[in-house]
Amino acid sequence: MSLVDNIILNLPEVKGPEQKKLSFNEKLKWTLICLVAFFLLGLVPLYGLGENALAQFEFLSIILGASFGSLISLGIGPLVTGSIVLQLLNGSGLIKFDLTTPEGKRRYQGIQKVMSIFFVIFEAGIYVFMGGLSPSLMLDPSQFRLMQFVLVGQLILGGIFIMFMDEIISKWGFGSGISLFIAAGVSSEIVIRAFSPLTTSGTWAFGSSQPAIGKVWVFIESLASQNPIGAILALSTILATILIFLLAVYLQAMKVEIPLSFGRIRGHGIRWPLNFMYTSNIPVILISALLANVQLAARLFEKWGHPILGTFSGSSPATGFVLWVTPNNLVQAIVTGSFAGITILHSLVYMGFMMIGAVIFSWFWVQTSGMDAGAQARNILNSGLQIPGFRRDQRVLETILERYIMPLTVMGGLSVGILAAGADLMGALTNGTGILLAVMIIYRLYEDIAKHHMMDMHPALAKMMGGMN
Repeated sequence: MSLVDNIILNLPEVKGPEQKKLSFNEKLKWTLICLVAFFLLGLVPLYGLGENALAQFEFLSIILGASFGSLISLGIGPLVTGSIVLQLLNGSGLIKFDLTTPEGKRRYQGIQKVMSIFFVIFEAGIYVFMGGLSPSLMLDPSQFRLMQFVLVGQLILGGIFIMFMDEIISKWGFGSGISLFIAAGVSSEIVIRAFSPLTTSGTWAFGSSQPAIGKVWVFIESLASQNPIGAILALSTILATILIFLLAVYLQAMKVEIPLSFGRIRGHGIRWPLNFMYTSNIPVILISALLANVQLAARLFEKWGHPILGTFSGSSPATGFVLWVTPNNLVQAIVTGSFAGITILHSLVYMGFMMIGAVIFSWFWVQTSGMDAGAQARNILNSGLQIPGFRRDQRVLETILERYIMPLTVMGGLSVGILAAGADLMGALTNGTGILLAVMIIYRLYEDIAKHHMMDMHPALAKMMGGMN
């Protein structure tokens, strides 16, 4: 037995349920327990934390399901990174896993957990030793170094908590913990920015000179104080969020269905679905991560005295490339009268960058993650299926699938790029990437919950579905 197999066998893991099928209430219970635990961990501050330089990357924390400065500052970042790296290695053929056998699946999942633990430790060190989460500078050098290791230890502990909660949800709950934590973070952000009656300093907004965080209260207060511009801006923010949400739900439900039949059983067939958003939310995740890295690099270059990517004014980009790839609020500029030609150009450049980047990353993901026409053709043939009226040949099936997959890859990438950029330019309650992630995750979670609830209500249907599987 190899060293890797020994490590995998000795890794701690959450024991799966002994019964073959958990009840709806049991799954719901464990899902809610982990969700509450996730929010509570986000309220636990890191002991010994001085400067929180990551606080300015709020949009990145939403995507990562993280709360910078808390015990879960890493969020689901290490788990996603490990999963993406391993999937790319497997899809490109650099590492081969036979996922059709239980041993191959077990090995794949074990190596994925090893990589997740590695990235938990690696990212914890990067966050602290690169100054993102730093102890107080008032400490003497020996205490400062010790407190750095204390912070790293807390981040590792939080990352391990997230990893095991993800495993609990995968085995005992609905969906996956990674998806649930992202959706929870985005949803809480939208609720807070829509309905919070507090100011940014945490005090009660009513009766003070500071506006409330929640746009609903800002809208009501603006109407009461006869401030039409303030009311229009608040209302446009809410409507933009609703519009992007509805469009994302509509596009998520769109799909192309290819009729297939069982080669040896005549008269029986299924439809093989290809979603319009073929690569789902992967393109906007990758393009958002790229933009976050551009901002981080720009800040570092400016700090070193070489602002080759641009400069910042406080926490906002002021000049250079980093300014052009950061969204402006186009609706606010129109309503307040600060609308100009440069505003349109800025918006077009940002939207073009998001659209082109989403298409490129969408194509790249299809080619490297086993979603191309060749891989889909092999999956269909391995399932004993074929297209009616065509001979059972992978080359023929691949040619037919290519007519659908590449257009869906391009159009799906363009769509998510337009939606994400549109939400940002219209000043939605949270960034466009976060809204798309939440919609897609909640939509799939709804389908999963509805399916389980239906089978609990109708045992005969559960038997039928089990027989089909």
